[in-house]
Amino acid sequence: MSFIPDLTTIIQFAIATFIIAITPGPDMTLFVGRALSQGRAAGFACMAGAMAGIVVHTTLVALGLSALIVAAPKAFLALKIAGGGYLMFLAWQAVRKGAAFSPDRKAGPQRSLLQNWMTGLAINLMNPKIILFFMTFLPQFVSADDPHAPGKLFFLGISFIILALPVVIPMVIAADRFAALLRKSPTVTRVIDYLFAGVFSAFAIKILTAHAK
Repeated sequence: MSFIPDLTTIIQFAIATFIIAITPGPDMTLFVGRALSQGRAAGFACMAGAMAGIVVHTTLVALGLSALIVAAPKAFLALKIAGGGYLMFLAWQAVRKGAAFSPDRKAGPQRSLLQNWMTGLAINLMNPKIILFFMTFLPQFVSADDPHAPGKLFFLGISFIILALPVVIPMVIAADRFAALLRKSPTVTRVIDYLFAGVFSAFAIKILTAHAK
């Protein structure tokens, strides 16, 4: 089929995807945080939202729209502010409402699966570094003069999700099981609240200082 790259390209892409999948990011931090606070289903709902965001990014890259967003300074700035601001909001929640990351699932606000899905989608779509990443990562595996380039880019983007799942799913399951241990130690739980807040803040700073290339 014309939209499927050759086997060598697929193998190279799979190796690169695995390395990227095990690298921590704001998405993974959110999955683990929600799995700790609300259980495995919430963590998976956030993960599903983020994966839906990747489909959107892939489509934008395949259609060439991501390049237009990055090339428009005002649009890129607005995206950086929205993405960085949202991560800072999540950091503030972790510090002010500790229960947001507490393994005591009766404490704090309980979010529906749809709300968790939308949070995962939002944190993914509002991250300009992901747009930049997919703009530079996917095209490396497709020739610019390939008439089937859009189809191959989309195929690789969906493959990215499929290949990342075996890495991400165990992390969410492990976080859910780890929560049972944390219930016995409120002090450790609070430390984790601040840890998540610090991680989200760090990612927010990285997003706000991102530059279009």
